[in-house]
Amino acid sequence: MSQDAVHVQEISPAYWQVTFDNPPLNVVDTAFLAGLREVVDRMEASDEVRVIVFDSAIDDFFLAHFDMTGQSVPAAREIGPSGLPGMTDLFTRLASAPVLSIAKIRGRARGAGSEFALACDLRFASEENAVLSQPEVGAGVIPGGGGVERLAHLVGRARALEIIIGADDFDARTAERYGYINRAVPDAELDAFVDAFARRVASFDKRPVASAKQLTDRVTLPATEHLLESQTAFGRALAWPETQQRVAKLFKKGMQQPGDLEIRFGHHLADLLED
Repeated sequence: MSQDAVHVQEISPAYWQVTFDNPPLNVVDTAFLAGLREVVDRMEASDEVRVIVFDSAIDDFFLAHFDMTGQSVPAAREIGPSGLPGMTDLFTRLASAPVLSIAKIRGRARGAGSEFALACDLRFASEENAVLSQPEVGAGVIPGGGGVERLAHLVGRARALEIIIGADDFDARTAERYGYINRAVPDAELDAFVDAFARRVASFDKRPVASAKQLTDRVTLPATEHLLESQTAFGRALAWPETQQRVAKLFKKGMQQPGDLEIRFGHHLADLLED
């Protein structure tokens, strides 16, 4: 996998485990996007895989958020096989693939990390150790990777606005109650639970798995034009002067470095410019 940021283990031809390992924080950057693109390409070429479980090798972080240095913007905008740009291409292909995708979440899944989890078909999270968030508004931007569209469908308008505009962290129990994730599972039981579920699905025939997902997708996946509008809006927001001021403050406080800011991101967004 590209630059070792993403690893694939074939538990069986029908069941793959994909592990994110992009230290120190599993930031969604060029290396991560290249690795995920290889996984999605390989998944689409396989006639056997039925289920893929995504997890993290980094303590405290499933996927932190998009790389805000600006260095990964070209990779995020590169047109993919679907004709869509970057992350929109990858997340759309994953969501619509005839394969069941499962996010096994330990640690923080914020921003683009949350949006990746939302693009997966199922989300199971550690009851004690998972945190989910769409913090973009508090950082001066807006979700650009499908968070608006997928959250609104899952949790409803009012809760989507609470999550997105409130820009705070959500623990797994609250996320489960809202419908943000499927289940919050005690951490000691999470691996066995997800593995048993994935093995169950892998034992089924490929065609009914694919057909059932396709029929569900007809009424649940967001419109492509809406996803593109959000990605375009995110790109425009990066140039807003007030956004640049907030992002600069976040980097000064330790964004994309191990430390309290990334651990308690939502906490630090309140009154950010007054510190």
